[in-house]
Amino acid sequence: MTRHLSAAVLLTAAAILGGCAASKPKDITADWSPNRIYQEAKDEESAGQFEKAAALYEKLEGRAAGTPLAQQAQLDKAYMHFKGAEPALALAAVKRFKRLHPASPAMDYALYLEGLVNFNDDLGLFGKLANVDLSERDQKAAKDSYASFNELIERFPDSRYSKDAALRIGFIVNSLAQSEVNVAKYYLERRQYLAAANRAQYAVTSFKDAPALEEALIVLVAAYDAMGMTQLRDDAQRVLKASFPNAPQQAGGQPAPTDTTDADAADATKPWWKFW
Repeated sequence: MTRHLSAAVLLTAAAILGGCAASKPKDITADWSPNRIYQEAKDEESAGQFEKAAALYEKLEGRAAGTPLAQQAQLDKAYMHFKGAEPALALAAVKRFKRLHPASPAMDYALYLEGLVNFNDDLGLFGKLANVDLSERDQKAAKDSYASFNELIERFPDSRYSKDAALRIGFIVNSLAQSEVNVAKYYLERRQYLAAANRAQYAVTSFKDAPALEEALIVLVAAYDAMGMTQLRDDAQRVLKASFPNAPQQAGGQPAPTDTTDADAADATKPWWKFW
């Protein structure tokens, strides 16, 4: 009886192991050369099969370890994750490349790709604001993107990627400034005047050439006026007048006197600062 049970157990175990072996997928790249893996990955990439291409680049990274081709595979894999809308995987791959190959001649591209992933990661920054508490919005992705692009420009000013990085930095700065102003307006609408003034002041001092500066100064004047801080209000209003002569200039929360028509009569009752 014992011998029969032992035999049955062994047969069952063998069947299980055989089933596992049979179910294990065969690695079709086992006999491929690194060059063939690279070409197959490029073909999948051209066909828009980014996940398959990323898997092949990962195979290539291991198969060609220690060679420039392996480094290229790491960056190509990161780019495939980016194209496949997997920013977390793309960033992880880039950071790993930077850690393993700090002196790589492809470091400029690694920094550019890192900035590009973060640039596209937070679409809320660059699109219309959602109906949420703006004070809770996180602009970390935009700031990380700025840091990567800025490092690229400083370390590799002659890189083929630096010109585009500089253009993207300009957009990021303008968007971050507008984000601060939007938060300031959010607080102003809710009569949280100190918070509004703080955010507007931050935008004024941190983003001096951004298009949102006019709005920031208008919010700053309105917030100081609402708090009865007349000296600070007048100082801010002088800066506003000097920088933007056509901006509303009337303090006190009332519209500046102008000639109105029937078309804009409905706007005449709004506070002077509320032009949005």
